[in-house]
Amino acid sequence: MHQENKVKLSILIPVYNEINFLDKFTKNLDISFKNENVEFIFINDGSTDGSQLWLEKFINKKNDINYKLISYSQNKGKGKALHEGLKISDGDYILFQDSDLELDTRDSYEMYRLVKNDEKIKCVFGTRYMSGKLKRNNNFFNALVGKINSIIFNLLFFQSISDLHCGTKIIAKEVKEKINLSITDFGFEIDLATQISKNNFEIFEYGISYFARTKAEGKKITWIDGVKSYFYLFKTRFVDNEFSIQISIILSVLYMINVGSHFGMGIGNILNIIVFSFVGLFIGLHRKIASSLLIYLFIYFGSLFSKGNGKIATVIIGFLIGLYLSKKFTNISKKYSDNKLINFFV
Repeated sequence: MHQENKVKLSILIPVYNEINFLDKFTKNLDISFKNENVEFIFINDGSTDGSQLWLEKFINKKNDINYKLISYSQNKGKGKALHEGLKISDGDYILFQDSDLELDTRDSYEMYRLVKNDEKIKCVFGTRYMSGKLKRNNNFFNALVGKINSIIFNLLFFQSISDLHCGTKIIAKEVKEKINLSITDFGFEIDLATQISKNNFEIFEYGISYFARTKAEGKKITWIDGVKSYFYLFKTRFVDNEFSIQISIILSVLYMINVGSHFGMGIGNILNIIVFSFVGLFIGLHRKIASSLLIYLFIYFGSLFSKGNGKIATVIIGFLIGLYLSKKFTNISKKYSDNKLINFFV
């Protein structure tokens, strides 16, 4: 007879060269979750400092099926490690927990108690910036990039979170089953947040303490990861979409560039093209091909009714009318949602 799974929480712990912290970290982890039904999944991501051997001895000593170890001979990235951990996790909830002692396992436990006692909460993100708890942050650049990226994410996905890159997050099993993660490095946090947003799950936040490490203490994230984060934000918002939306984005950007090229001269013209192309990106996200073309049609009609500077006003009016009617058009098409051809174009 199949035995019902009793695991309530899976904790995924990526480890890369953390030999100096593992002993204290695992003790903290055991103390924090001692009264809970938890499986601990350690993913050794190609450590070269003895972390793998330490973890093997630790898990053998535990001799408990709820302590698991995945190990790579080469470093594959934090995201890849967590992807593999997700594949074997059995819990009703999944907690992502860094092993470097920057974040406190007691805060993670408090977050777990919140979701366990409220079935409506499916995602909780830890935040280092909305907390009355103890904090030490000695890296201005990392903090600045983190806050800027959180603002960009909020603008792109119509969210209002304060700490996109915090490594402590909890998601419910049903969230895990909906998301499709692809980023294999430190961009995992962006990938996870965007997938949650695209699948319309609410994101809750919980203030946690933070004890930042220096590079000498083992901090691994670099300015290169900061630059890559902007690429990942663009990719997850405007590239990683279904094919019909990708086509609509390209189409909308092209015709909005064309519209913008008719206004201004010199630098002003270039700025108009840039602004109009960004508008096109968002039109393509929220209007499929036929609905997007309807907007362009009304922009064109608007351009016929005046000349010179007056054309700007009529084009804007045509644009607004097109936005309104395309929304109505999209809503009507939802009645025929079973028709794949209609769904592709509208």
